[in-house]
Amino acid sequence: MKRWLDRSLGAIAMYKLVLGSLAALAVASIALAFFDLISPDPFALLASLPVAVAFSCGASWLGARIVRQRAHLESSVITGFLVFFIMAPSMQLDGLLAIALASTVAAASKYLLAFRGRHIFNPAAIGAYVFIFVPLGFPTWWIGTPWLQPIIVVAAFLVLYRTQRLDLGLTFVVVAASIRIALTLANGGDLAEALSFTFASSQMIFFVGFMLSEPLTLPPRRWQRLSLAVLVALLFAIPFSIGPVFSDPLLALLIGNLIAFAFTQRRTIRMSLVEKVELVPGTWELTFAPHRSISFRAGQYIELSIPHAKADFRGVRRYFTISSAPDAGGMISVTFTAPEKSSSFKAALLSLPRGSQVNATGIWGDFVLPRNTDEPLLFVAGGIGVTPFASHIAHAHREAEGRDIVLVYATSSSEPLPFSEPISETDTRVIVFGPQSAASLPQGWVRGGEGRMSGDALSQHIPDLRDRRVYLSGPPALVNDLKSALRTNGAKRIHTDYFSGY
Repeated sequence: MKRWLDRSLGAIAMYKLVLGSLAALAVASIALAFFDLISPDPFALLASLPVAVAFSCGASWLGARIVRQRAHLESSVITGFLVFFIMAPSMQLDGLLAIALASTVAAASKYLLAFRGRHIFNPAAIGAYVFIFVPLGFPTWWIGTPWLQPIIVVAAFLVLYRTQRLDLGLTFVVVAASIRIALTLANGGDLAEALSFTFASSQMIFFVGFMLSEPLTLPPRRWQRLSLAVLVALLFAIPFSIGPVFSDPLLALLIGNLIAFAFTQRRTIRMSLVEKVELVPGTWELTFAPHRSISFRAGQYIELSIPHAKADFRGVRRYFTISSAPDAGGMISVTFTAPEKSSSFKAALLSLPRGSQVNATGIWGDFVLPRNTDEPLLFVAGGIGVTPFASHIAHAHREAEGRDIVLVYATSSSEPLPFSEPISETDTRVIVFGPQSAASLPQGWVRGGEGRMSGDALSQHIPDLRDRRVYLSGPPALVNDLKSALRTNGAKRIHTDYFSGY
């Protein structure tokens, strides 16, 4: 099941998964409303949805024109859907006007409440929160109803699983639900009432699945995200009032956004393409020069945005692990495979001439090495999953950290291996599994075997496996299989890379 999920979800661009989930929720909501199973009037839903989406898209288009950027259509539609699910549906002019204004404020916030090209707050949250103080329309979170909860749970799970944010979602739900259940019981309610109020008739799952999890308003490191989840859960679940300000899910999220902003640089990263090299047949390395200096750690990843005509279903944004070291003269390189029938994104990326400007939305990731340089490490790479290790090894070598590193490289190709030359110039011990002949490998590299890599084979070649901290990177199916096999063979500390598939 896990392998099927990884393969299926990895082939879907993140924006399309979110948009498809929200569209399915909207269709289900309207259908249930016609059967009187949820409270909103079905015709009010039919009237409100196009208004929310149209004004979000229109305001995004206008804002992008003013700042001379290209509007992101899918993001605009998602914002419109979120406003639709938060604001009170209506067929009355004033209610529709409130929805239109909420969508407009949400879209405008991406440009007005932004720092160096990056919005600070969740757009839908800021757009709807304005109407806490404006007596025109109001946020009702009508989406939190029992009949819709099963669909919401499935959709939120898929989104959180796809983005590897299940830990964020579980942390938030456990903290927020525990507090709400405890408060209900303390106020005289019974357990059944507490559970119903917390899970069946609440916006909690929708909130964490589609709003708190928004990548552009999350901090880059796991400990930061989990800390943020706890804080937002406390603000979400504990009632408070300070003058005219009182507890509200939207306020909890906006405060969380502000704190996340403080954790990291929040700006669009503008870069120019300076070099494009085919390392081995079908594997390309592109090097960019950022217009301003940026900081990152070896093993982190970057999201590139390449708007292009006739984009396929995978969209115009993609995550790439940074393959260059942090100290590579200020440059950033990404490396990827491009088969003959690759995505429209890769085709557009490879067609860029030198000097082209490319925008990145940020740098994230926890696939970083421990501060203790004396700890022995094992890197296990499947195919192009070697890219973070190229950055790790280059940085450790350049800084003369003296780390004890063993790299295990699994490949199904008989072609030369990417990064073999720079890695062979270091003291890294390398073991290769695949059709490579021993004679074709750099001096000192060991051929582990022609068959599939397994935990037993790794134990044979690495007797001190159980003493090493393990880093796994590659296709999700390979990573999942090897993670289990490594644990069976004694590995205790295993880290896996975010490998979304593209």
